[in-house]
Amino acid sequence: MKIITFATALLGLLCLCSIAQAAEPTEKEVNAFLANPNDLSGLKHSHSHKGYQQFDFDTVDIDQLRKQKGRLYSSKEDVMKVLSGGVKNPTGKKEIWKEGLLFEGIEPMPWLKSAANWFPRTEKIRPNEMRVTFMGTSPIIRPGQMNTSIYVEIGNGDNFIFDLGEGSIANYAAAGLALNELTKVFITHLHVDHYGSLPYLYEFGGWNGRWQEPLTIYGPSGRSEEYGTRWMVDGMLKMLNWHTDAFDVFPSGNQIRVVEFDFNDDGGIIYDKDGATVSHWRRSHAKDGASGYRLDWKTPEGKNLCFVWTGDGRPNKLDLKYAKGCDLYVTELQPAILGLTSQVMGTPAFLGRYTVDTHHTPAYASGWLANQIKPRLFMTTHMPFDPYLNEETVAEVREHWQGPYHFGAPDGIVVNMTPDRIWVREGILPAHPNNRAPQFDMADGKDFVVPHPRHARKDIQQQEIRDLEIDTKLYYPKGYHPVMMFEWPIKGDLVISAKDIPEAMKAGMGEAARDRAKLRKANGLPVE
Repeated sequence: MKIITFATALLGLLCLCSIAQAAEPTEKEVNAFLANPNDLSGLKHSHSHKGYQQFDFDTVDIDQLRKQKGRLYSSKEDVMKVLSGGVKNPTGKKEIWKEGLLFEGIEPMPWLKSAANWFPRTEKIRPNEMRVTFMGTSPIIRPGQMNTSIYVEIGNGDNFIFDLGEGSIANYAAAGLALNELTKVFITHLHVDHYGSLPYLYEFGGWNGRWQEPLTIYGPSGRSEEYGTRWMVDGMLKMLNWHTDAFDVFPSGNQIRVVEFDFNDDGGIIYDKDGATVSHWRRSHAKDGASGYRLDWKTPEGKNLCFVWTGDGRPNKLDLKYAKGCDLYVTELQPAILGLTSQVMGTPAFLGRYTVDTHHTPAYASGWLANQIKPRLFMTTHMPFDPYLNEETVAEVREHWQGPYHFGAPDGIVVNMTPDRIWVREGILPAHPNNRAPQFDMADGKDFVVPHPRHARKDIQQQEIRDLEIDTKLYYPKGYHPVMMFEWPIKGDLVISAKDIPEAMKAGMGEAARDRAKLRKANGLPVE
């Protein structure tokens, strides 16, 4: 697909020029021709032009050849004969045949760095674009498939996390995202494979720059208080009590905000800001308190882009109602080969059968749902990605759905979507990434504020154990000894005007805010 795009662009350029460069004559041959333009013998028999016998030297335009300094060029017609091969719209305008079995609008955008792969932090999202990255894709943790999490970015600079399963946070780091950029998490239900990375994001995001803005958790209520999202978060905070208190010797941000909605409020809107809304509905997942989500966003041109993640659950009529007509419909599935899967995974077949029939969407049903919903692209995730069953999965989906379909697995699959195109690529995530520097707004007129730690070490640690620490002079090399920071060096917050921050620091730690400001401006939104 990338080759076609390149060839089309190149062909358009050549058609404007009407010429294609052939072999280069030597400087001696050019000088001889320019001295006597009517004598073409030197060019005709030059070594550089051997094999170009198709040129009729008797009818060469001498004036044109002089302008070209003796270089021979192919005709426009010959250019078209060669470069139009394999191109469905060789003129760059009208398609002359239907290419392959792909669907209308399933093709790469011209601004992608590579149509084959996505590489972290190499492409800025466009103002009319939605980008969806599958950061975790399986209910079973294994290399290449962390627990379920989907990251959605929209062209006004906003981002959303839908579920944050165990291990998925590693892929956010690999994707080049700073932890303090991740401030909104929408949890579909309270199975731990959908929120297991939340403690890490809460604690280490607060340590690594999320100092002024709380981490906001959206999630359903339960049939009673102890089964709701707020109860889970309160329990998490109790579990993390030692960690939180220990991290308070650092500048830290441990604010957390919970938006718990009534799981019975089908179609309720829980987020509405800057042209983006998130709504929810009930899912049948063996216990009350499971929800699906729909994100709608209006582009600068006034066109709607929509993403649905159903979360886990049995196929139900509410999915049809609330996901209808969405651009990108994502659900989970399980193929109907439980006997074979039990041999591969070691799980008794009866346990798999009972689990699917009470909790999950069969692959056949997922295709049936897609055929009713009619998305521009249908994807499935929270699924095993294995050679022994991938073709079976496709076959079961295709029983009902004949439209565009792609696996939302393994980890790192990236979807770019605009009102007229959708393209899916494999993301190339580094195996051993480091965290991106925390991101802050360092525009002129802003202040960079590092909060004072809530604790000193003496507040939470015995003096005796500190006195037992080895003298640093015993292990640092002779002639080298850093200036130690055993205590926080100042009494109050560190406050620096953005204009006084070194340019190198601004460049690295202010990049996300600059990009966001540009996107908000392009969407007609005030720059915060």
